[in-house]
Amino acid sequence: MRASAPFHVTIRSFGCWRAVVGVLLAGSIACMVAFALATGESAPAAFRIAGFSASFGIVVMGFDLLKCTPVSLRWDSQRWHVGAESTAGEEPDSGSVDVCLDFGNWMLLRFEHEVTIGRARSRWLPVQRRGMEAHWHALRCAVYSSRPAHGPDGGQAPASSPQSQE
Repeated sequence: MRASAPFHVTIRSFGCWRAVVGVLLAGSIACMVAFALATGESAPAAFRIAGFSASFGIVVMGFDLLKCTPVSLRWDSQRWHVGAESTAGEEPDSGSVDVCLDFGNWMLLRFEHEVTIGRARSRWLPVQRRGMEAHWHALRCAVYSSRPAHGPDGGQAPASSPQSQE
């Protein structure tokens, strides 16, 4: 099976992502308030402090997740390339993309950087159809396409055949 043709898109719309993160932030803030206002024997003090601390950590991370900058995503028929919008065509990071969540009009992609030094890093890319309708089908085809086979000839190792018992 052949890999998808080269493809490039700039991801600029993050409305669905921000809405979901906003709902999670509101829930976490409500939990923080509930743990802060809990008194008496409704919960031990250690439990209230732990709950408040966990909710506070989620709120801090959530506000960081709300910051989304436009991203250039390119498939060159061998590997994926990701970078800032200004680096379109010459993205600095290369690696692979996996679809982690797919809701039809919205996907969460995980970009795995190629291992260079140390271990591979992941970058999460929330992608929605709104704002990129003309490229949506091509993007879905590219992320779900077969990848080129690894190895010197691009083929797979031959399967071992059962030996005759005769």
